[in-house]
Amino acid sequence: MIIKKLCLLGIGLIGGSWALALRQAKACQHIVAWSRTQKTLEQALALNVIDSYTETAIDAVKDADVVVLATPLGAMLPILTTIQAHLSPHTILTDVGSAKLPVIDAVKTAFGEIPDNFVPAHPIAGSEKSGITAAFPELYQNRRIILTPLAHTKTDAIKIIEQLWQVVGAKLVSMTAEHHDQVLAATSHLPHVLAYGLVDLLAKMNDNQEIFKFSAGGFRDFTRIASSDPTMWHDICLANDQAILTLIDNYQTELSQIKQIIQAKDSSALLDLFQRAKTARDKFSEDFK
Repeated sequence: MIIKKLCLLGIGLIGGSWALALRQAKACQHIVAWSRTQKTLEQALALNVIDSYTETAIDAVKDADVVVLATPLGAMLPILTTIQAHLSPHTILTDVGSAKLPVIDAVKTAFGEIPDNFVPAHPIAGSEKSGITAAFPELYQNRRIILTPLAHTKTDAIKIIEQLWQVVGAKLVSMTAEHHDQVLAATSHLPHVLAYGLVDLLAKMNDNQEIFKFSAGGFRDFTRIASSDPTMWHDICLANDQAILTLIDNYQTELSQIKQIIQAKDSSALLDLFQRAKTARDKFSEDFK
């Protein structure tokens, strides 16, 4: 056992999968959760994801060794404001948010300063499915977890969070919050925006039923992530807006160039572009695992 009490504020795919894996590893003596939705808490208890739940976030964090912010980004500040005066001095605070600077800003706003036992984290794992019923304990096996601790973050707090991720089979990487948000905007946030945008475009077409009926594997693979939780991705886009907007501008430039190549029927340029993309994708394909 690593800790006695883990508190999850929010309990869906990400938090629920971590809880299941930690229970399987016997790394926590007791896991308690709070959520705005009573049904979710009842399901989590029935599925043996948690040991108990509370009616308020304040009750949930009492005497917790680790408190995990596992809600959509937009909900973190109000929750942090609610719990900040009720955390025990020894409690480590962490999160699983997909953008780090907005979470750090929310913590600073709620606490007046950034506590030295706050360890920002982001598991690079997930699914187009969402909710507690989609949780499974193998989600983090051999998946990267990015930690973005601050200069004054306690070493002991970092070690505890590292152990809680390592015990479920995850691989740890550390970087600055700024770098994290730029990288994830390119590798995760922009692809989700593109998938949502393409599906929305095609759904507006008059013959959309036929379009979706005859979609092939490529379309399904590319747009799979458009089935992800809309609230979560709404919050991510608004939170990491500047990095995402820069990439959208760059992508629009790329599309304009492709459009010009096709209009000019420049066979050589089109083939070169596709070949460069294939070579790059093949070269880095091992990093996707």
